[in-house]
Amino acid sequence: MSKKNEPVDARVRLAIGDWPDDAPRGSVTAFCVEHGISRKTFYALRARARTDGQAAVLEPRSRRPKTSPTKITEDVKDQAVAVRIALEASGWDCGPISVHDKMLAMGLQPPSVASLARIFRQRDIARVQPNKKPRAAYRRFVYPAPNACWQLDATEYVLVGGRKCVIFQLQDDHSRKAIASHVAPSENGADAVAVMRKGIAAAGVPQRLLTDNGTALNPQRRGWVSQLVAYARTFGVEPITGRPGRPTTQGKKSALPPDPVPVVR
Repeated sequence: MSKKNEPVDARVRLAIGDWPDDAPRGSVTAFCVEHGISRKTFYALRARARTDGQAAVLEPRSRRPKTSPTKITEDVKDQAVAVRIALEASGWDCGPISVHDKMLAMGLQPPSVASLARIFRQRDIARVQPNKKPRAAYRRFVYPAPNACWQLDATEYVLVGGRKCVIFQLQDDHSRKAIASHVAPSENGADAVAVMRKGIAAAGVPQRLLTDNGTALNPQRRGWVSQLVAYARTFGVEPITGRPGRPTTQGKKSALPPDPVPVVR
């Protein structure tokens, strides 16, 4: 049995076109069962062969509908383009949404916003902006589970009277939960270890620790091991850093090679 909507084989079509008028009773049913077609298809092809000739029955006819009630007429397209031109000339926004709303206000029947955008592209009047990224491009990368990676950063803050301090902030990469914070007079290794110690006491040990390349945090790219890195490694934590000049990525997908380097005291 052939699949539904599958084209009828050309040899079967030819046999139907040559079907004798004096064929015995029941032969049509047996033929249809043997070749996996319906009696309706059989008689439709046979009628076509009688009216249009045997050659017409060999090729499948197009299944495209004869009418398309939802098709946008050229007059409607011209109206949409005219409204867009008028809005642009007046200094108003002339995107598909604005054109749609304006056509409704004018008592017209506008196409959908997506159809208007397609019409403007077809007429070569849409502004091409290849610099715009699709919404899917703004997907935020996070680790799949809590404690898979922590992020540590130090921010300078000016107090009343002009005094400065540094706030160490430790957060979980997965949940963005604040694990611990610590205020210090400067960004230094001892206070970086202090905030890490607080975080481990509060939430356990992470798998990775992500920081920048600062001397007090993780200067491995400069050939040193900081107090923080040495402390984290005693718990089996893998310290990773962001690439130089790339503070937004912070090197989440790749860790530095664990080469032995001298410890800074």
